Amino acid sequence: MYTFDSRVRYSETAEDGRMSVSAIIDYMQDCTNFQSEDLGVGLEWHKERQLMWVLNSWQIVIEQYPKMGEKITVGTQSYGFEKMFGYRNFLITDSTGACVAKANSIWVLMDLKRGRPMMVTPEIGEIYGKAEPLEMDYAPRKIKLPEEGVTKEEIIVREYHLDTNHHVNNRQYVQMAMEFLGHQDKVSQLRVEYKKQAVLGDRIIPVVYQEGQKEVFVALNGEDGKPYAIVQFFL
Repeated sequence: MYTFDSRVRYSETAEDGRMSVSAIIDYMQDCTNFQSEDLGVGLEWHKERQLMWVLNSWQIVIEQYPKMGEKITVGTQSYGFEKMFGYRNFLITDSTGACVAKANSIWVLMDLKRGRPMMVTPEIGEIYGKAEPLEMDYAPRKIKLPEEGVTKEEIIVREYHLDTNHHVNNRQYVQMAMEFLGHQDKVSQLRVEYKKQAVLGDRIIPVVYQEGQKEVFVALNGEDGKPYAIVQFFL
C-alpha cells in the first residue's frame, strides 16, 4: 500500500474541532494523486495522452474523527481492473495504527480524444499493481433511491466547485449534499454514485429523501431531472 503521513490541520476540522468528512475525502483524493505522481503517471502524463480517470462511486466507512493536531497515515492501493473499470481501496489510520476511515472506490478510464470510456490495458494496470482488497462489507456500485423526496433550492456551479478537469470535484458533491443533514450525529458511512459531470454555470437541484432516522439520500439533479450524483449517508 502506498502511504504518506500527515497531521490534522485546523483548516481540516469541523466546528467540533475534529476532522471533517470533506477533509477525509480530500486526503483520499490527494493520496491517489500523490501515488500517480510518484509512479510517473501524474496529471501531465495523463494530459499528454488525453486520458482521465473519472470516479464512478465511493463507499467510505468512518470509524473515528481525529482531533486537530493528531497524526495520521493515509494509504491507497489498487486491487484490480476489469474492462474500463479500476478498483481502489483507501485506508486512513491514527498514530496507534487504528482505523480512522476506509473506503472502496470504482473508477472509469476515459479516452478524451473519443469522449468515451476505454479498456484498461495491461500496461496501465501494471503501473499500479494489484493488492488484496481491504476487509470491509462491499456495497453495490449503484444506489437505489426511495420513492418520495423533497426538492430544495437550486445550487449554481461556481468556479470554486471545479478542479483541474474543469468539472465539479468529487468531494464538492458530498459537501453540497451534507448541507441537508442539519446538526445531526456524525456520518458513519457514505456512498456516492456519480452519474454525469457538472460544469461551470450548471444548475443543480437537490432532492432529499429520508429513510428512517439514520439514513439520508440526496440526489443532485440537473435541470432535466437526471442526477449528476446520488449521495447516501448513514448517521
